[in-house]
Amino acid sequence: MKTTHVKRAFKYRFYPTDAQAAELSRTFGCVRKVYNLALAARTEAWTRQERINYSQTSAMLTAWKKTGELAYLNDVSSVPLQQALRHLQTAFTHFFGKRTKYPRFKSRKKSRKSAEYTTSAFRFRDGGLTLAKMTEPLDIVWSRPLPQGASPSTVTVSQDAAGRWYVSLLVEDPAVQPLPATDAAVGIDVGLDHLLTLSTGEKVSNPRHERHDRARLAKAQRQLARKAKGDGANRAKARRKVAKVYARIADRRCDHLHKLTTRLVRENQTIVIEDLAVRNMVKNGSLARAISDAAWSEFRSLLEYKAQWYGREVIAIDRWFPSSKLCSACGALRDTMPPHVRTWTCDCGTTHDRDVNAAKNLLAVGLTASVCGAGVRPQRSSPGGQSATKQKTSRREP
Repeated sequence: MKTTHVKRAFKYRFYPTDAQAAELSRTFGCVRKVYNLALAARTEAWTRQERINYSQTSAMLTAWKKTGELAYLNDVSSVPLQQALRHLQTAFTHFFGKRTKYPRFKSRKKSRKSAEYTTSAFRFRDGGLTLAKMTEPLDIVWSRPLPQGASPSTVTVSQDAAGRWYVSLLVEDPAVQPLPATDAAVGIDVGLDHLLTLSTGEKVSNPRHERHDRARLAKAQRQLARKAKGDGANRAKARRKVAKVYARIADRRCDHLHKLTTRLVRENQTIVIEDLAVRNMVKNGSLARAISDAAWSEFRSLLEYKAQWYGREVIAIDRWFPSSKLCSACGALRDTMPPHVRTWTCDCGTTHDRDVNAAKNLLAVGLTASVCGAGVRPQRSSPGGQSATKQKTSRREP
């Protein structure tokens, strides 16, 4: 049996020199320009009921470089520009497959600043990474080692809104192998008072990272609001202060979810969760901030790809399954269960903690779905789906 290694991205922070920062900033701008030009060309063709593919946009790029107006595209490496066209092709593939909306134009201020290099546009030797058009290697902080003998297939350089520079190296990691099988299974009910409630009775507290930094964030936003609108240096500095607070919140949240999902995947063979419509739930004005801070969608995404890496199973139960109103002891179903009711007693005499009871019910119906093979992907758009569905995890990078 042939062993297949998982490709994963190792992300590191680096500190460019002034010349490197200028070169990368030019590259980011050119990548954005080429993406927008190609998108405009494909949109115009779409109005004529024609389709333009990657090869045609690549030929357009060659022609654009020969014009006086876009001659500056020759000043940066051609590889990130070609990769931008490939990314646009992927976006259209997802659009035609009805998985995403129509691709949008990249904004100079709001879009992510990044550029992807393939093997022909960088040199990785003796722990040093040198990109095309550069004479010196990047000053990378190697916070964790790469797999022994790893050779990156692609390198993605990015800069976040807080001004921090990152490089992401995509390599094969032979250390990611299926874990030994176990009989352990757990049902998980997500919430706001407690981030997770497990069917074992364990409750994981909600760190509420955004709430802890809310005063600092509000102060930074007030300072930004006082600055004159435009491209002034003072406004840019104030904008970076706001971005740094947001980055601190996001980093702490991501670190907590990574540790939590890794632990759940290592300890359990089968993990049962609820297929929540988070996008609709955040439309509730009174709970939107708390739901966003809990990051239920990110929790599920991390859980799914780690489960696939390590040979575990994630089962998503239809969101309309009445897990809170159903007695896990006798199966009796209550007519109503207001959100403020945290404990209740069934007619059979069993007193339930609302969240623990829901987690137990999720586990029971999830195991039934696993054994019986009840369905495929959960119905995300209509309530007419099956009560228990087995979630097929998709392969993705961290």
